[in-house]
Amino acid sequence: MLSRLCDSILIIGGLWVASPALALPPPSDMAVRPSRNAAARATPTPFPARQSRPLARENSRPATVVVIDAGHGGHDRGGIPGQRVAEKTMNLDVAQRLRAVLEASGYRVAMTRNADVFVPLPARVAIANSYRNAIFVCIHFNAARRGSANGIETYFYSRQSLPLASAIHYYVVGGAPSPNRGLRRRGYYVLRKTTIPAVLVECGFLTNPTEAQYAQTANYRQKLAEEIARGISGRSQVASTSGSRRVADVGTVPLQAFIDQTRVRDPDLSRSRRSARKSPKAKPPRRKNPAEASSDSDAEKTGSTREKKSTKKHSQSSSEDESGSKTKKSSRKQSEA
Repeated sequence: MLSRLCDSILIIGGLWVASPALALPPPSDMAVRPSRNAAARATPTPFPARQSRPLARENSRPATVVVIDAGHGGHDRGGIPGQRVAEKTMNLDVAQRLRAVLEASGYRVAMTRNADVFVPLPARVAIANSYRNAIFVCIHFNAARRGSANGIETYFYSRQSLPLASAIHYYVVGGAPSPNRGLRRRGYYVLRKTTIPAVLVECGFLTNPTEAQYAQTANYRQKLAEEIARGISGRSQVASTSGSRRVADVGTVPLQAFIDQTRVRDPDLSRSRRSARKSPKAKPPRRKNPAEASSDSDAEKTGSTREKKSTKKHSQSSSEDESGSKTKKSSRKQSEA
C-alpha cells in the first residue's frame, strides 16, 4: 500500500515538473507565429511575376510615356475660313482613339487637352517637356483653298525625332487611302521647343471632299489611330538606310527621305501671336524700316520734282502761247494799217 502511494506521488510530481514544458506560449508569440505562417503562404510566385512584366515591357521601349496633343480647340476651330468640317473636333477624336489603343498596349499616355478647350502652344510644350523618357505626337488635319489638295504629311524638326516620324509616316501612309505627300522637316513651335522626340501628323485635307468624307467616318478615324500607334511601337525598328516603299523583312521600317522646310514661317505661331495681341489697348504705330522710309521719301521727292517740272512746262507753254498770240495780234494790226 505504501509502495503504491509512493508511486502515485512520483507520477504526480513528474507531471508537475513536466507542465512548464507543455505550457502554452505567451500571447505575443501567438500573434507572431500565425502572421509568419500567413506571410509564408501569401508570398508565392504570382506577386513578383506581376511586377516583372511591366519592367520587361518598359525595358523594351525607349519611351514609356506618349504625350498626345490634339491640335487647336476652344475658340481656335482650325482650318481655313469657311471650312465646313471643324478640324479641332476631328483632332480630338483621333487623339482619344489613339490614347485608348496605346493604353490597351500598356503605354502610359498624357493628353494636352481632353475636351474642347483652347491650350496655348507654350502650355502644350510645357506638358510635353515635363515627362522624362517620353515622346510627343501632335494630331492635325490639313486644309487648303484649293479643293483638290489631298494626301498625308508628317512633320518633325530635331534629329532625334526622325525615326519616330519615319515610322509613323510609314504606317499611316500604308494604311490610309490618301496619297503620300512626304515627310517634312519644319520648325513648328511645338516641334522646335520640345526636348523629346516630337512629330506632327497631318491626317488628310478636310477641304478635300473625298478626304473630308473619310474623316467623318468613325472607322477611318479608328484606322488612323491604329496606324499611328503602330508607328509609335515600331519606331525602334527603323533602318539606318532610307527607302520609300514597304519592305518584306520582318522588324524593319525604312528611314523616310524628307523635305526640308525649316525656312518656312510657322503659321500656328503667327496666329497665336495675333490672338495674344488682341486687347482693348491701342496698338503702337508701326515703325518703318530705314530702307522703307528712304524709299517712301524718295518717291515723294520724285513726285514733287515731277509736279514742279510739269508746272514749269505748263507755265512756259502758256507764256509761249500768250507771246505767240500777242505777236499774231501785232502783225494783224500792222497789216491793217
